[in-house]
Amino acid sequence: MYQVTFSEQSMHELNRLDKLQQLEAVEPISLLKPADLEHPREPLGRFSRAGQSLYRLRSGDHRFYFETKGADILHVLYILHKNSLEDFLMRNKLPVTETQLVEQHSKFWKYLESLTKK
Repeated sequence: MYQVTFSEQSMHELNRLDKLQQLEAVEPISLLKPADLEHPREPLGRFSRAGQSLYRLRSGDHRFYFETKGADILHVLYILHKNSLEDFLMRNKLPVTETQLVEQHSKFWKYLESLTKK
């Protein structure tokens, strides 16, 4: 069994959910075993980014992106909604910075709305 730790971004995303939703979202990652990481199968996947091995785990409407730290720690870097631009960028390994992932994309949508008002 792994100890699961969370980055600032992932804690922020979890805190946006009510307590029951938090428990449901975190359950799949808390049940992972070493054998699951050695041979990932849906809903778990493994990929490399900038020389770093990362994992993606689907949990309901969210995607957990995490890494292993040592033999017994899973560190969740990002929790992203399945239909978000950020999740699309991570899944397709497009270049994106951590700052861009953390930013709320409401400015982008406001910009698009402003174009339709002209």
